[in-house]
Amino acid sequence: MRPGLPLRGKGSLTRVIERMVLQDADGAAHWAAGMIAAALGNAVTARGRASLALSGGRSPWAMMGMLFARDLPWTAVDLLQVDERVAPDGDERRNLTHIEQLRHGTPAERAHMHAIPVAEGADAAARSYCGTVRDLGHPIDVVQLGLGDDGHTASLAPGDPVLAVRDAPVAATTRPFNGTRRVTLTYPVLDAARLVVWLVTGPSKREMAGRLTAGDDGIPAGRVTAARQVLVLDAASAG
Repeated sequence: MRPGLPLRGKGSLTRVIERMVLQDADGAAHWAAGMIAAALGNAVTARGRASLALSGGRSPWAMMGMLFARDLPWTAVDLLQVDERVAPDGDERRNLTHIEQLRHGTPAERAHMHAIPVAEGADAAARSYCGTVRDLGHPIDVVQLGLGDDGHTASLAPGDPVLAVRDAPVAATTRPFNGTRRVTLTYPVLDAARLVVWLVTGPSKREMAGRLTAGDDGIPAGRVTAARQVLVLDAASAG
């Protein structure tokens, strides 16, 4: 891993991001899974429980499969969603659909899954999930984030008023984003996380990975200010 890089963006945000560059996407997934597993194990040892918030998108699926196969104290782990699309149960667009498919038949089936209840509609689901996050009673131990080609992370979409939400841990996008309204964790929750693990792969992410590394808060991803962040890249996205 490269030394931590103190980053300052266009505004006044300052945080440290550690970079880890692997040869390919599989290597990046394996490394991220190992780091998350270690953090969850340490949290259970220290506090008796651990929490992990998972993002959607294709990049983390391989990582999730590797992580869920690990023999961890899953009964003491709370699994949360970073974001979700408003779509029917079982819909392929739903992040939960893929998380549950990947968990099936693995040790991680023993974890406590807290799904965003989007069947209630975006706004009601956001209000409900605010209670779920607050009921944890502590910062989320590990938040796994991805990075969009447009610089978004979670469902913090460029130009959407959801970017400005600071008084709630969860909010709904005001307008559809790539075809659906979304429910997402907000910056205060991401910033409070004990560890943020970014998993970014593929050449299409190269520009935004560079802007994230440079501390560019002109993109939504660049506004995450968690104290400890690790950016796991493959060679294609690192450039």
